Amino acid sequence: MTDSTEKPTVLLVGYGMVGHRFLEALAENGAAADLRVVVLAEEPRAAYDRVQLTSYFSGRTPEDLLMGEAGFAERHGYEVHLGDPAVAVDRTARTVTARSGREFRYDTLVLATGSYPFVPPVEGRDAAGCFVYRTIEDLLAIEEYARGARVGAVVGGGLLGLEAAGALQGLGLQTHVVEFAPRLMPVQVDDGGGEALRRTIEEMGVVVHTGVGTKAVSVDAAGAAAGMSFTDGSELAVDMVVFSAGVRPRDQLARDCGLEVGERGGIRVDENCRTVTDERVFAIGECALAGDGRVYGLVAPGYEMAQAVAAQLAGEVRTFTGADLSTKLKLLGVDVASFGDAFATTEGALEVVYSDSRSGVYKKLVVTAEGALLGGILVGDADAYMSLRPLAGTGNPLPAPPEALVLPAGLGGPVSLGSSALPDAAVVCNCHNVTKGTVRSAVAEHSCSTVPEVKKCTKAGTGCGSCVKLLGTIVNEELEASGVAVDKGLCPCFAHTRAELYEIVRVAGVASHAQLLEGYGREGARNGEGCEVCKPTVGSIIASLAPELDASVHILDGEQAALQDTNDHFLANLQKNGSYSVVPRIPGGEITPQKLIVIGEVARDFGLYTKITGGQRIDLFGARVDQLPQIWGRLVDAGFESGHAYGKSLRTVKSCVGSTWCRYGVQDSVRMAIQLELRYRGLRSPHKLKSGVSGCARECAEARGKDFGVIATAGGWNLYVGGNGGADPRHADLLAQDLDDEGLIRLIDRFLMFYIRTADRLERTSAWLERIEGGLDHVREVVVEDSLGICDELEALMSNHVARYEDEWAATLADPERLRRFVSFVNAPEVPDPTVKFVPEREQVKPDLELLFSEQDLLRSLDPDNTPLLEVRS
Repeated sequence: MTDSTEKPTVLLVGYGMVGHRFLEALAENGAAADLRVVVLAEEPRAAYDRVQLTSYFSGRTPEDLLMGEAGFAERHGYEVHLGDPAVAVDRTARTVTARSGREFRYDTLVLATGSYPFVPPVEGRDAAGCFVYRTIEDLLAIEEYARGARVGAVVGGGLLGLEAAGALQGLGLQTHVVEFAPRLMPVQVDDGGGEALRRTIEEMGVVVHTGVGTKAVSVDAAGAAAGMSFTDGSELAVDMVVFSAGVRPRDQLARDCGLEVGERGGIRVDENCRTVTDERVFAIGECALAGDGRVYGLVAPGYEMAQAVAAQLAGEVRTFTGADLSTKLKLLGVDVASFGDAFATTEGALEVVYSDSRSGVYKKLVVTAEGALLGGILVGDADAYMSLRPLAGTGNPLPAPPEALVLPAGLGGPVSLGSSALPDAAVVCNCHNVTKGTVRSAVAEHSCSTVPEVKKCTKAGTGCGSCVKLLGTIVNEELEASGVAVDKGLCPCFAHTRAELYEIVRVAGVASHAQLLEGYGREGARNGEGCEVCKPTVGSIIASLAPELDASVHILDGEQAALQDTNDHFLANLQKNGSYSVVPRIPGGEITPQKLIVIGEVARDFGLYTKITGGQRIDLFGARVDQLPQIWGRLVDAGFESGHAYGKSLRTVKSCVGSTWCRYGVQDSVRMAIQLELRYRGLRSPHKLKSGVSGCARECAEARGKDFGVIATAGGWNLYVGGNGGADPRHADLLAQDLDDEGLIRLIDRFLMFYIRTADRLERTSAWLERIEGGLDHVREVVVEDSLGICDELEALMSNHVARYEDEWAATLADPERLRRFVSFVNAPEVPDPTVKFVPEREQVKPDLELLFSEQDLLRSLDPDNTPLLEVRS
């Protein structure tokens, strides 16, 4: 091997996601060993996942977003210069000058400079409080400024604009979105999809302004943003503005050195991604204008360009002639997907549309007259995206009528295609252009037997992650077709599923995790202590079956305490800053004035931040561990119980005001909600449970977004099951209708116990209903028609739970041994931490923690004159 100084030099300018993929591809094809690779990066950190940028506001750190394994560059001999971007290119001398003044010679130059945010040329756009949403530094600045803001506006209703809006709302700001086009996400969805998206987002409290442009940002005497004026003459008072009105190719470096660019920007390249001006210079990603005249703004096409150039440097023939622009995202919690010919531009195209404006679901499939899929748009429910997108454009007729693929259950759908309907040529991972055939080959030829192994072998699933579920299905199907038994065990400790363990505990009367592991664990695990998967799962099963086992199993007693998740250890929700929240149960949202006063006094006396939740409860935030028994002592004395906000159990049964007050109510929804919440309180289950009772079809309690929901009719109650308004929204399905009180409760008893008995670990009712063989029809046969003859057993299990219910906090307060765990410091249990200070949270006072803060946390706590608002212990 020649000395590194004699190797040809590849100079990469720009170290974002596409640049990193180029470096990975060089390493994968073996070219890195024969090249000297130099990287000039503008940002102070290595490449990070910009697609997941908004997850920073959900608790991920900048380090969590970094791409590649630690030591990636060093391991492959790459010379990476962070915070030192290229400022000039001399193509004659084949040199690049960095901002530091250093000069680098190249044999091959690869430009991956990406794009920059477009900020409309409006007056006041440079004022304090005006930001763009592009980098981690942008997010840090937005987060800091938002501490002193109340109202924020995002200019741009596209992908990043809605992500920015979600970030502002998460930071506690009243949020507005301003979009010049007549609908949100105009590039990805049509009018119907845009309207469904708008309605859902507005229900979340975000104000949407479409069809208007921003005219100016008004500035106050201090030079900060104070308002906005629009082209329709309206105005809006704001404290901060985030511009997210699209991006432009960063091609100035290319322009300055004489490389040809497009009329609207972008470095012109051919099908090899080589610039049309200089054969030694390539351009990839958002800075490149491809041979088809398009600048691709998605990461998947950028990856394909990177891989094409890396292959050519390894002596292979690989071109880039275009890419799939399909996208699936979750914006403000709403699934949005667009694929293929979504706007029906193909001659003779037909549209099959299902729209439910009340639930915010819009589905459109574009097909040919022969039934072949061309494209589609999915808003509010995009579960079918991964099975539909690979079929678009193949020319093959769909394996089911298109209407059956978009209609909900009860109306002839949905028909699940599964992976078997996909041809081997279908791309299952759009980010890395991995086909189903490649995944099957990884299993059959490279002995990959798990999704992580397939990810490592093919890179499928390592991009946005939306294809991981489909990957698992393909892997299991391929293994089963090869005669290999698929391990469906819960974890390395148990070869049984959760449902099988539930039956073992119930039938064999096993009342401890240790006993279950010893008798039924895998060989080699029986003398162990279990793992982070099986311990809380078995703890939940034992808690669910405690009455049946004739066991008094308190969550903080003995072995049970060691099995629990973090929140259950202290019967409270751990918050992002290390404090805990207190959530008393308020059945049906009904509360007396005296109980309201008690909550207010507790919040005042302990300095807690209070928040009324969407589930009709009052959360109290900022409690220290040692304060929890004192707080709950006062609440229990006032008649409150644990709201189980910390457990995998029933949370709330939400209600409207019902027939007692409402002009439209046909049943007493409050009475029924209270009855249901008191019946199912404390019921431990595979995942949390939420419910709602609406007094009429106007659905003010949002019952069809719950795990089990009830809607009043003139003839009684309709029962809906399997809904979910969380991370993967799903409309609940009608299980039975026009039930009387007794019949309603009997069916809910059966449904919940059947779910608890058969669901997987951490599986919501929505996912369970879609996974279980036979789906809703099977569940109806079991719990309504008693096809398995187990309904008496299911009802008995629930009756035992109701009869044996005990409030966990009341029981904890009565036991000195249980109370011993509630101390901040074991070496000073009676002495409050003297360094605890108080900081305002939107004019409420909350205690900060006795925890150690990092230097970054301290910097974020500085007020404008750099005076710390917190004191921290060294």
